[in-house]
Amino acid sequence: MGKLYICPTPIGNLDDMTIRGLKVLESVNLIAAEDTRHTIKLLNHFEIKTKLFSYHEHNKRTAGPQLVERLLGDEDVALVSDAGMPGISDPGEDLVKLCVEAGVEIEALPGASAVITALAASGLSTRRFLFEGFLDRHKKVRRDRLTYLEPLKETLVFYESPHRLLDTLGDFIKILGDRQIVLARELTKRYEEYFRGSISDGIRHFKEKGIKGEFVVIVEGNLIVKEKVFDLSIEEHLKQVIASGISKKEAITMVAKERDLPKKDVYQIAIDIKK
Repeated sequence: MGKLYICPTPIGNLDDMTIRGLKVLESVNLIAAEDTRHTIKLLNHFEIKTKLFSYHEHNKRTAGPQLVERLLGDEDVALVSDAGMPGISDPGEDLVKLCVEAGVEIEALPGASAVITALAASGLSTRRFLFEGFLDRHKKVRRDRLTYLEPLKETLVFYESPHRLLDTLGDFIKILGDRQIVLARELTKRYEEYFRGSISDGIRHFKEKGIKGEFVVIVEGNLIVKEKVFDLSIEEHLKQVIASGISKKEAITMVAKERDLPKKDVYQIAIDIKK
């Protein structure tokens, strides 16, 4: 049985291609590429002659099983995307699933990733982040998703194309508020640019300057702590929970957690509640 190699390629600067990645591309029987016209430029630059196989969003249902069949037939295959880590917001994800189901061995190589590159240089919190990839093209679906994301404290990371950037930023400011944002474009290339500021600043900047290139958009998490409002007093809340069949001890823990209160404070009130 062959092996599937997940092989990252540079997101701009060809010097970011790893030595291990080059060895894999030279040694495999076949390279599954999202756009063979794009990948052939990379191979020519490094004088690699391995055969290419077209695997992309529009042919993955037929091409995927063909690749699995070749892997099961003792051929090694390298999976590449146009740029960065295969399987992240691209059809490589589906090929990996097929290989897992078929029992094909998979080896992922570390390498370039636009998400991590932009996030590391953003200056926003990297302790916890949520990668959303491309938001849906349909306005309602996109806005519903942003409404779900609005209360989250994690830093939010998106991909966005140049022709949709201003519409997306407009939705951000309406739903998320005017937060701090970082927009990274042309990463690792000659005209690499990071814009840092508020969302409204970003809208003004790119309206005036014009928009070119694909973007990684990083948005500050929700830093506003919203106070929970309860219709019930603490005593009433405890009685309601206890009435549902939960023990007083468990009710104290539950109410304290829900109301963000010290457990001892809730316990003092619970003392007076008769069983």
